[in-house]
Order: sequence, then C-alpha cells, then structure tokens
Amino acid sequence: MTLAARFLGGAKSRLLPVSVPFRFFTTAVCFHVIAWFVLVITAEDLPAFTGGPGMVLAALHLLTLGVLVMTAMGAAFQLLPVATRRPLLRVWPARLCYWLLMPGTLILAYGMASGHASAMHAGGAAVVLALAVFAIIIGDNLRRVGDLPVVGAHGWAALASLAGFAALGLLLVANYAKGVLPDHQAAGLAHMILAGFGFMGLLALGFSHVLIPMFSLSPVLPPRPSWTGFWLAAGAVLLAAVAAIARQPALLAMSSVMGLCAGGVYLWLMYWALKTGMRKRLGLSFFLIKLSWGGLVLSLLTGVALAFGIPIPNGMTLFGFLLIAGWLATFLTGILQRIMPFLGSMHGKDASGRPMTPAKLTAEIPLKIHAVCHVAAVVLCAAAIVADLGALARAGAVFGLIGAVAFAGFALRLVTKLV
Repeated sequence: MTLAARFLGGAKSRLLPVSVPFRFFTTAVCFHVIAWFVLVITAEDLPAFTGGPGMVLAALHLLTLGVLVMTAMGAAFQLLPVATRRPLLRVWPARLCYWLLMPGTLILAYGMASGHASAMHAGGAAVVLALAVFAIIIGDNLRRVGDLPVVGAHGWAALASLAGFAALGLLLVANYAKGVLPDHQAAGLAHMILAGFGFMGLLALGFSHVLIPMFSLSPVLPPRPSWTGFWLAAGAVLLAAVAAIARQPALLAMSSVMGLCAGGVYLWLMYWALKTGMRKRLGLSFFLIKLSWGGLVLSLLTGVALAFGIPIPNGMTLFGFLLIAGWLATFLTGILQRIMPFLGSMHGKDASGRPMTPAKLTAEIPLKIHAVCHVAAVVLCAAAIVADLGALARAGAVFGLIGAVAFAGFALRLVTKLV
C-alpha cells in the first residue's frame, strides 16, 4: 500500500481552516522577497560575514525565521495531523504562534540591522514564545501518534534542538549588550547547528518520510535504514553542538562524519522512494527538491572539510549559506509549490461547485522563473563567498530577489482563486 493511500483517507476531517496554514505560507512568501531585498542592499558584506549585528544578520534571520520557520510551522500544523491521523485539539494556539512569530521576526530583524538592543530583546522574546507554543502543540500531537514512529522520533529530536537553539539565541542577543557569554563565536556556531541541522534539518528529514513517498506514490520507507539515518542525524547534531560549545575540534570532526553518513542514508531512502514510486513525472517542484539534496551534500562536505582543518576561503560563511539557502530554502520552496496547490484543492471549488485540481491552482511560468533565478542566486552567492567578490554577491542577490518575486506571483494567483 502506498503511503498516500494509507494516510489521505479521511484527511479532510483533519484539515484546519484554510486561513491557518495559508497565513503562514503567504507570510513566508513575503518574507522571502524581503530577505533577498535586504541581501541586495548589503550584498558586499556577505562574503566576509562572520556574525554580529548588521544588515546581513537581519537578512539571515528574515530567511531563517521568516521563511523557513514560518513555512515549517504552517506545514507542521496541517500536514502532521493528516499524516499521523490525529487532529489538533485546538486551532487558536496555531493562530497565536503566527501573531507572535510574524511581528517578532520583523522587530528582531530591525534590531539586528540597526543595532538596537531593545528591539532585539523584544523581537527575540516574541519569537521564542512562538516557538514554545509551537513545541507544545506539536509535542501534544506527537505523543498521541501510534503510526510512523520514525517520523515522531524526528519530531521529538527537532523539538529538543528547538529548545537548545532558542535558549542560545536569547543568550546571543543578551551578549551584544551585557557580555554574558564566555565565547560568543562558539555559542553562535552551536546556535546555527541546532537551528539549521537540528530543528529545521530534522523536521525536513522527518517530513521527507511522509511527503516524498506521498507525492511519488511509493510504499512506506523501509524502517531499518530509516531508524539508522535518524540515530546518525540526531547523534551528529547533539555531538556537533557539544563540540562547538566546548571548542573540541576532534568531536566536531567526528560529528561531521556522522552527519555525512546520515545524509548518505537519507539520500538512499529518497532514491528508494522515487524508484519504487508509481508516479515518475514529478514536475518542477522535484527539480528543486533534488537540487536541495545536492545543497545538503555540499554543506555537509564543507563542514567536514572545515572540521578537518582544510582551508576554504570564507569557509564558515560558505557553510552557513549552503545549509540555509542551498539546502533548506531550496527544499522548502520546492515543497511549498507542491503543498499549497494540494491543500488548496482540498478546500477550493470552481464556479460550478466542483473541487479544483492542483494543476488549476498552479502557475507554471512564475515557478519556472523562480527555479532558474533561485539556482543562479545560490551558485553566484556561493562563488562570491569563496572568491570574496561583493559585486558577484549582489548579482546573485538580485537573481534571488527576482525569483522570490516570481514565487510570490505564483502564491498570489493561487490565493486569489481560493477567495
């Protein structure tokens, strides 16, 4: 039995009001445009960025919190109850998450761009509250899950990483004004590992166990390699975070090798799903998803090289960029262009009262423009980081902005058909 057939039966009874997930998704699309716009302004500072307040840090958090976390929340609130066959007990906490995260991200980004400590504290507090409410909602759903234990394990590990990166984020913000941390750079690296590979990364791996087989119409992924991949990934994240805080290069090298092995198991599982799936023509969304897997490999290889002392020009900046833009942003925009029409078709009806198909809700031309521009943006910005060329980074950011605007056009057309 395919996973789609197993879990989509009765899915409509577990759907949230359409305004809830689409509020998160459309806001993420808007933040996508804003993040690239801010990066265009400050592109010359990107190659040598190593942390600290400024426009680059603001653009980074507009992308991570405004796009990645916003998308992850909307997807988790809607797709996890469908996949686990356990509806959310209440809808209002999901709405509360949005009204904390959206303004919190804007205020935090303003504080980072301007160096305004009070804005950073206020925005950071709102974001952490949103993450705490999210953790309670998703934790309640996960504890009632009997099916898909490996997906639940990824979820719990992601929530543990969330607690770690949120706490470190608050300490990093406080450190700018009061100097509470003994080693800001070490805490920053641990924060990035727990946020990127831990929270967002483990969520992406866990959702892949549901979404990739669902869209390719493949059977449920084999459990033994799935569990092997989970333990490798969770262990690598934990070990890397500890190694970063303790400044232990040997442990960091060990964790990077574990992470690379976890990535290899994950890619084998995805290959298995696509090979055994009944649907072979998966469209443009899977072009981006497959490219994101390449971004995952490149980010892991860069991390391994840095952990073993192999010199890479602006290596830490390249590592973070490949993780966030090369893997996670590419993966989530690919997934988003698939799940938005999918969810829209379950809610919307055409003029005759019949359900709309995902194809009728999908604008292909804006998505093609986005795909070309996004790939160009990632390649040019990565090359600019290594070559230390601000002008090349600006060219990449302009491509990213054009692609983000095109993606927003796709989302706008879809939403107007639903209202």
